Amino acid sequence: MKKKENSGQVILIAVLAMALILLFTQVYVFEVQMSTVYPNYTLLNEHILTIRLGSRNVVIGSIANASSGGSNTILAANLNKWVGLVNKQTEFGRSSLTYTMEETEPYSSGIWLSWGTEGFGVSSATAHFTYNLSDREVDADFSYAVNITTTLMIEGSFRKANGDEKQVNVTINLLNEDKPALAVQITLYYRVIDSWLTPNASNNYAVTDYGNGTYLASFIANIPSATVDVSVLVRDQRQILVQANATCSQI
Repeated sequence: MKKKENSGQVILIAVLAMALILLFTQVYVFEVQMSTVYPNYTLLNEHILTIRLGSRNVVIGSIANASSGGSNTILAANLNKWVGLVNKQTEFGRSSLTYTMEETEPYSSGIWLSWGTEGFGVSSATAHFTYNLSDREVDADFSYAVNITTTLMIEGSFRKANGDEKQVNVTINLLNEDKPALAVQITLYYRVIDSWLTPNASNNYAVTDYGNGTYLASFIANIPSATVDVSVLVRDQRQILVQANATCSQI
């Protein structure tokens, strides 16, 4: 089984900087209940929505880091920094943002990484937030959850050619929060004895992108074993890595 690569590290400072930009770039409206009529109602709604967008951005950066070989404690570290930034904001009153990380199995410290052998892989992070904003004129209090999940499903088949040569086809499906997603990088490996190799032009390697989160990878290789094991590593557009391994069926 191909182990995950220790690449594409997400820098904490960059994660927090992007989240802070979202905090001050108030471009959407989110409805909240307030105890009294507030003259800057629209600005306040925009401010609250950017808190949610910033929280989501931090969770995305954290799972991108963890899936690239970072520590599972990165989510807590990033959220602590984010909460500190939010709670310093006084434009609309006293801000209080708190969080808890998902601990229900299969999550641990808000992170779930499962890159299995049955054609399924997942990289996920989940956190729950409570935000309160209060002063003499306004009182806003709400809770929300952020779940970021990249799922990979692969299925392979092969046909015998000459000698040990085999024609292999691997169907790849990528999802973000259960919706079709696009990949920015697909790396395929196949096993020969105890080594994992990557196909190239000499193997007639080609990847067809159907534009809906589905890809077809095909190649020809000398594989002496009776079965063909493949491993697919994918990076989505959010820089989250996910991997799945499978044994191809003979056709």
